[in-house]
Parts: sequence; C-alpha cells; structure tokens
Amino acid sequence: MPPRKRAAAAAGQGELPGISSTKEIQDILWKAADKLRGSMDAAQYKEFVLGLVFLKYVSDAFAERREELAADPELAQIPEHRRAAFLEDKDEYTEKNVFWVPPTARWDYISENAASAEGGVGKLLDTAMDEVMKANKALTGVLPKIFNRDNVDQKRLKELVDLISDARFTGHGDRPAQDVLGETYEYFLEKFARAEGKRAGEFYTPASVVRLIVEVLEPYEGRVYDPACGSGGMFVQSGKFVKKWKGQDHTHDIAIYGQEANERTWRLAKMNLAIHGMDPKGIGDRWADTFAEDKHPDLKADFVMANPPFNMSDWARKTDDRRWKYGVPPQSNANYAWLQHIVSKLGDRGSAGVVLSNGSMSSKQSGEGEIRAAMVEADLVSCMIALPGNLFRTTAIPACLWFLTKDKSPQGAKALADRRSRVLFIDARSMGTMVDRTERILTDEDLEKISDTYHVWRGTKSAKNKGLTYEDVPGYCYSATIEEIKKNDYVLTPGRYVGAAQAEEDPDAEPVEERIARLTKELFEQLDESARLDAVVREQLGRLDV
Repeated sequence: MPPRKRAAAAAGQGELPGISSTKEIQDILWKAADKLRGSMDAAQYKEFVLGLVFLKYVSDAFAERREELAADPELAQIPEHRRAAFLEDKDEYTEKNVFWVPPTARWDYISENAASAEGGVGKLLDTAMDEVMKANKALTGVLPKIFNRDNVDQKRLKELVDLISDARFTGHGDRPAQDVLGETYEYFLEKFARAEGKRAGEFYTPASVVRLIVEVLEPYEGRVYDPACGSGGMFVQSGKFVKKWKGQDHTHDIAIYGQEANERTWRLAKMNLAIHGMDPKGIGDRWADTFAEDKHPDLKADFVMANPPFNMSDWARKTDDRRWKYGVPPQSNANYAWLQHIVSKLGDRGSAGVVLSNGSMSSKQSGEGEIRAAMVEADLVSCMIALPGNLFRTTAIPACLWFLTKDKSPQGAKALADRRSRVLFIDARSMGTMVDRTERILTDEDLEKISDTYHVWRGTKSAKNKGLTYEDVPGYCYSATIEEIKKNDYVLTPGRYVGAAQAEEDPDAEPVEERIARLTKELFEQLDESARLDAVVREQLGRLDV
C-alpha cells in the first residue's frame, strides 16, 4: 500500500482523494487531528494543528502560482537554462501576495522526507516553519516551532502529515487556495472553541455575533480597529463584507489595526489574516495588553469592533489615564474602561460595535452609573441591542451590543437621518435558532432584520435602496430621546423602552367582558363546591371513634 494510503488507513479515515471538497477537507482533518491529539495541552494542540494547516496552505498557494508562471507563453521565449531561475524568482510570487516558500519548506519536500528525515519529522517541520518566517517578514515570530518537543508523538505526527498531504487547497474550480483554506481555518477555530468551552472566549466570538456587528456598521472602507482582536474574526468578516458588496479588487479599501494580549491567540490572528489575504502588520509585531501598552496611541478609526473580556477585574488601571474622559472606571470591572478606550479611538465620524455583559447597561456600582450617564449626555450611544441567550458557549453571562458613534447628524452628502439626542433600542432576546441543546445562532433572516432596523433608523443608503421606513415596534424596537433615558436613570436595557409586544387580535376570540363574567361565575361555582366538600369532610371526621 502506498505510504499516504497506508497512513490514512492507519488513522482510521480511509483513503483520501488527491483533491477534496472543502467540506471533506474540514471533516477529515478534524477527525484525524482529534484522533491523533496525543497528550499535549489543548491550547498547544490548537496551535499545533492550525500551524500545520497553514504551512500546507502556503505551500499549495506557492505551487498554484508556480504552475501559473510555468504555463505563461512568455516562458517559452526565455532560454531553457534560465527558466528554472525565473520560476524561483521571489518577486514573481510576492507581487501577487503569495508567500515565498523556500525549497526545503515546500510540502512536497516535507511529505517525501517525513519518514527518513534526520532528527525526525518534528525537526523537519520546525525547520520549515523557521525558513518560511525568515523568508516572509510579515510572518516573523508567528508560526509555531513546537513539533520536535518531547510530548509530540512523532509516529502520529507523521500520520497527520500524510493526511494533510492529501487534503488539497488548490484545484477547486475557480476558487483560489486562499478561499478554501480560509474556510477551513475558520472551521477549525470554531471546532476548537466548541471543544475548549469557556476557555475559548479569548480567541473566538460566535460567527453570527461577528456578522451582526459588521452588518450594522457597514465598513465599506476606512480604518478598522479591534483592541481585543482574538484570532482576528472581526477583521476577516469585515473583509468578506467589502468583497461581497464591492468585489475582490476592493478588499484593500479597509486597513486593519488591532491588539491581542495572549501570545498564542496573537499568533492565530496573524495566521488568520495572512490566510485571508489581509496585511497582518496591523496587529503589531508582538502581543501586548491594550490598557498597559496601547500599540496604536494616535489611531483615529472609522470603525471599532470588539468583544473584550466580560467584567474583567485584573487589568492595568491608572487613575490619571487620559482615556477616562467620562469618569475613572473601577478596578473591579473593566467594562467602562473598554468603552472609553474605544471612544478615544474613534475618528470624528467613527462608529463602534462592542459586545459586553448585560450588567453594563444598568450597573451603578463604583461610579459606573455616572460614567454611563456622561456618555449618554455626550450623545455617544447610538444603539443598544439585547441579545438572546446561549449565543456564547464560552460564558453563561447574558450579553448585549453597544453601538457608539461620534456623529449622529445627517453628515452632509450622506443625507442620513438626524438622530442627535436619540438612541435606538432593539430587544432581540426572542430571536435566533437553537442548533443543539446548548447553542443558539442568529440566522441570516435575524441578522438582516436587526441590521435593517438600525439602517432604516439611521437613514443609510442601504436602507433607502430597500425602500424601508422606520417605525417603533412594541416589544422589539424603540427610538428614545435622551430626556426619556434620563428619566429612567440612564439605564440602557432595551426591555425598559420597547415595552411588550402587541398581541394579535383573534376575530373569533371571546370578548373580554364576557370572558371576565364567565370566569367569575366559574370561580364562584368552584368556591361553593369547595365549601360543600369541606362540610362533608368535617362530618366524616366527626363520626370517627377515636
């Protein structure tokens, strides 16, 4: 049996085709990788598998570009002795945003030498990772060099290499390797998040929540910032949004800036951005804490998107920080530190979408109520959305979305609706669909309804193109004045403003007056019966000979 088929059979996965569908790639690699997990730490395992998949991707993308060059008719005009040099011209790859892969880091070399490499396959992979990083400045310090450690079973690692060898990220019709691997990488991130549960919060935000933030903000162009970027999901979804509405040629219309405090998560983000063709330089050359070491002190962003840690008490607090314009956040909870940091990053017409715990909408502890009141009075709060439960596997804490903006005016040529001194409240707690016993997602229809509600309230071009008009809907949405919010002591819980949903009238329903009369009559009859039974019981008890 050939080596690749033998390894696949040994792993219990059966024979893999040389070219797999995206779904086949995802399912096969996950099952194989999970089976070959070994004894390593879960966080390390995530980096281990995604690092391997990334190396396979850059090699496939490199080979795809090399085939394009080899098929170029102009190559025939070059003397034969110079053709090999032309195919190894680094600029021919990098100018097309393809990573340069040195010969001994290419997957065919790794696959062919995995069994016989001096020092084992782990050393071969660590060397390949090192060579790719040295050849591509954007990947410096990003790829994992963890394959030759004592806790890695080299036999199982060889089997995983063989399996990945058969999962091709090229040859999928008109879909480039980048798109196929991008989907696979996102699939793995989601699967790892499910497997790790609460520990996954630092690197993963549920896809439907990310999409909702992006759909509401509509980042067609400009600077996009995430101060707690995790694995980069907000950036990737922003890129997809631009591609969907403006085309592939416009994906560079947005520039990304971000920061991540966890080293391993920062590496995942760097790889995620690189895979999706986005410049990873925007999240810095090193991981860092946003409060202790702001990597973008002078940034003024057009859009800020964030899912920071909920209710964080262990954070680098300085009472004299210039970011605390609306009040000094308490050490016990960083929610209002995140909000004020984000406000400090907004440009003159910038907008932000932030995931926070429900408590942030009403808390009055340690001065948080005063900070919230100051932000409302500064007309920074644009929209508050109460989310349904079970969206986050990583926490049981109910969550909401804050949408902030620096400018609620019509903004000249944009001809938006004038929403100064108003806040839109949306109660989406009853929305979403349970996909299993513990997890809920927002469907495409849910996302469209919520984002359309905001857009029509704000009077955006997308809402006008749909011919939509805004109106308050009891139980769902309400446009409140700051004066109304003040009367509610600046509590921003949507349920307080949207009221109860109107019940639909049933033409065949019993009139209220008749129903009350009927129920009253039934109640008196039951009370009479109760009195009769009471008398019977007392009579029977009196006959007992005690």
